Amino acid sequence: MRDSLQLLEDLSNAPGVSGFERDIQDILREELTKLNTEIVTDNLGSIIAKDGDKGPKILVAGHMDEIGFMVRLITKEGFIRFSALGGWWAQVLLSQRVAVYGRKGPVIGVIGSKPPHILSKEERQKPVEKNDMFIDVGAFSAEEVEELGIRPGDPIVPVSPFTCMGNEDMYIGKALDNRVGCAIAVETLKLQKNEGHPNQLYVVGTVQEEVGLRGAQTAGTLVDPDIALAFEVAIAGDTPGVDENKAQAKLGKGPVIFILDRSLIPNLKLRDLAFETAEELDINYQVDIMEGGSTDAGKLSLVHRGVPSLCIGVPVRYIHSHTGVVNIQDYYKAIELTSAIVSKLDAETVASIKKVW
Repeated sequence: MRDSLQLLEDLSNAPGVSGFERDIQDILREELTKLNTEIVTDNLGSIIAKDGDKGPKILVAGHMDEIGFMVRLITKEGFIRFSALGGWWAQVLLSQRVAVYGRKGPVIGVIGSKPPHILSKEERQKPVEKNDMFIDVGAFSAEEVEELGIRPGDPIVPVSPFTCMGNEDMYIGKALDNRVGCAIAVETLKLQKNEGHPNQLYVVGTVQEEVGLRGAQTAGTLVDPDIALAFEVAIAGDTPGVDENKAQAKLGKGPVIFILDRSLIPNLKLRDLAFETAEELDINYQVDIMEGGSTDAGKLSLVHRGVPSLCIGVPVRYIHSHTGVVNIQDYYKAIELTSAIVSKLDAETVASIKKVW
């Protein structure tokens, strides 16, 4: 069984853009099978593992999909026009490597556009739009691209290997949003298997979060949990030019407890339980608000009659680009905090959290 760092590395390196999460599902299935869980999937592809058969149902989830692209069309000259899967800012795309996953396996390409030398003065002053970009896979005709096994509808994945930086706690890699969350969910179960948990614990890897929180809705409906914890990344605000009022989280300062996002005002009792647990364990934690984004916790909170929900994050720099940066200690502390919260969620505590008045 992988250790927690190796699990994160393998998840980060594996391809899995929205709608094409199979490789991530396979890694999670392998790990969860070793933990002797009951595993099912919903009809969209979210993977759900259950441990325990008594007590309240506690769902812990990370979304498996990463942002990427899809082949839209192939030009007669052999270039690929693409559509975005998830939210991309055009300025982070040019000259980045990608892998096109066709029926014959991955093909490496690069995102290109017209060079600045032949642009007009007006064109040079404007950012290049995604629709003006293309992917070059080294072909000279549409027929050559098709011979490589590529056709419209194929997924396109950023290329950015998981790598340790100069500081041994700092790592770069693709898809940290949200393979970090998937790894936290699995690692929480590993700790709970050793310590015992007073509940039925459901570990969920959801699909298609980046294109509409879709897997959270279907997986949540299937489980019908009493409590839901979603794991995400938080926007790190510790780089030049970032207004603290827009992003407060900092790398190395601990996990983030979200007190608001566009989709969720968390259950206040569950939120306070997270605060109290972190303080009891002397775990440094951060609070933040993400007004410009939504999380699986928001969709999970709306299942059936409503589910008390909370989102816990790990700060990551440069999200929604080819390469993110994470401090591995924040990841480890998020696992510790989450496991401790789950340990407290017995029938009495859950009943108290669910009591509205």
